[in-house]
Amino acid sequence: MKTDSIFYRLFQAFPGTFFELINRQASEANAYEFASVELKQTAFRIDGIFLPVPNLRERPIYFLEVQFQKDPEFYSRFFCEIFLYLRLYAPTKAWHAVVVFPRRSLEPIEIEPYRVLLESSQITRLYLNELGNTAEQSLGVGMIKLVVETKKRTPERVRQLVDKARSELADEAVQRQVLDLIETIVLYKLPLINRQELARMFGLNELRKTRYYQEVREEVREELQQEVRQAVRQELQQEVRQEEALELIKRLLQRRLGAVNPELQEQVNLLSVAQLENLAEALLDFSNEADLVTWLSENSNQLD
Repeated sequence: MKTDSIFYRLFQAFPGTFFELINRQASEANAYEFASVELKQTAFRIDGIFLPVPNLRERPIYFLEVQFQKDPEFYSRFFCEIFLYLRLYAPTKAWHAVVVFPRRSLEPIEIEPYRVLLESSQITRLYLNELGNTAEQSLGVGMIKLVVETKKRTPERVRQLVDKARSELADEAVQRQVLDLIETIVLYKLPLINRQELARMFGLNELRKTRYYQEVREEVREELQQEVRQAVRQELQQEVRQEEALELIKRLLQRRLGAVNPELQEQVNLLSVAQLENLAEALLDFSNEADLVTWLSENSNQLD
């Protein structure tokens, strides 16, 4: 999964997290709608835009870009996207741009053409590994910080975030959404993790709320259904074999001995497939019904 899609899901589900990142109140998200916008007739797409709701048009537009790869042309593309958007959709609107890097080393070095913009109050550059105490205080920012957490510290951070979600979120649906996002980030960072390790991070009760658990549960259920179907199939095959073997014995007994006493026939009906096969071979030497009585007394109680 691409990193920017994780951020898109997170900001779409919890837009207040974006405003916490830029040191504003999370409640400001109530005045905005979040979307990803593809600019018509170009190959440009802006990761995210916070647009003011219709009755609060005086608020600025926020442009968001998440950059997790080294790209020396990033700023040229980013500012081109912004000004093209303003040209197409909002020529008179105030705006603010936010760029999220995992760390400073991924930011382009050659910034001279854009220095005036980058040093202005209209641009905010964020480095996730430098978030500091904000990530400890906010659940949303903590999830963002988890993306760049070291693999060694990831289990501990997940447990802290899960505990925070459990204590702060009363709504079961929202709690499930948060756990699902945390799980998505963990699987992105640790694609080879197994169920036991996930259970240790989340706790079994919380893990049951995640999409991964539900998917695994469906896989196990399907496996069990396959096992049941196989067991039923084998049982049916056994029944068919027994029916066929019994019909064969009845014909052979009729041919060899004529009409068989009903009580003896009932004993024959209770024989297993293996016993019926042994009887089929033995009755070739029978001369009368007494031979059948003797064979049944000697063999009907033996194990298959």
